[in-house]
Amino acid sequence: MCVNACRLLLVCFFGVLGFTHAAELKVASLHPLVGDLLRQVGGDKVEIVDLIGPNGDPHSFEPAPKDLAAADGASLYFASGMGMEGYLPDLREILVGKARIVEVGRTLPALHGKCDHEGHDHAHDHEVDPHWWHSVDLFRRAAGVVADELSAASPQNKELFQANAQAYRAKLDELEKWVKREVIRIPRDRRKLATAHAAFQYFCEAYGFEAYPVQGLNRERMPDAAKLAELIATLKKERVAAVFPEKESNPKMLESLTRDSGIKLGGELVADGRGMTSYEEMVRSNVTAIVAALSAK
Repeated sequence: MCVNACRLLLVCFFGVLGFTHAAELKVASLHPLVGDLLRQVGGDKVEIVDLIGPNGDPHSFEPAPKDLAAADGASLYFASGMGMEGYLPDLREILVGKARIVEVGRTLPALHGKCDHEGHDHAHDHEVDPHWWHSVDLFRRAAGVVADELSAASPQNKELFQANAQAYRAKLDELEKWVKREVIRIPRDRRKLATAHAAFQYFCEAYGFEAYPVQGLNRERMPDAAKLAELIATLKKERVAAVFPEKESNPKMLESLTRDSGIKLGGELVADGRGMTSYEEMVRSNVTAIVAALSAK
């Protein structure tokens, strides 16, 4: 009786061990959407320290000592790249010999654009537009970048990472098909996307829209009265149907613009994944808002 009981306990004990998968690789994420990408590809073999958090602003975030302490032991730090994180040179010096920084967007095709986000210790001057994730195709390619980096860091899990990336790319295939089906509902002459700042050029390039950013790439700098009047005249001339605020930006200026121009205010868009549970949720939320405002005359 005792032997059988002990045998049962051993079976249960090893059964629990069999279903417990300890993370074998620790990494840090410096962007909300990159964190989601790491979860999709890394699965339970990767411990992800999301330094920026779900509501952090990638434009202004800089890791503090407490953040680096939380990420102690991480061998890779994943950034979105393309100049988004102006603090990376300093972070590289801090992490030398301890961890490597991966700029996920570094090898992806980029669109040109410049801005200078004021009020930060580090220059934030973009030679390219860093908001590459608004192209589902580029996010799909980024899954491969992440899978390759994780595989190199943890070769014993390469097959798992590559399989996860392939499965996620298949989900993104379906997501992009949905986006294209939704966009078709908008007449071609109404595919004009006026937004708070120039975070959606990749979306416009991928899905056939003309971009009209009110504040350029810089969300902190408001246009002066003369530029605002010029912008309103342009929007009227181009018959832009709606202007879209961002959840992260102050909507008062856009409300004033729509009041003065007669152009309607569209639903809020999400520029960088803040407040969203996943990349897919962000894309579906943005596309739904755009189609609702531009499809119906």
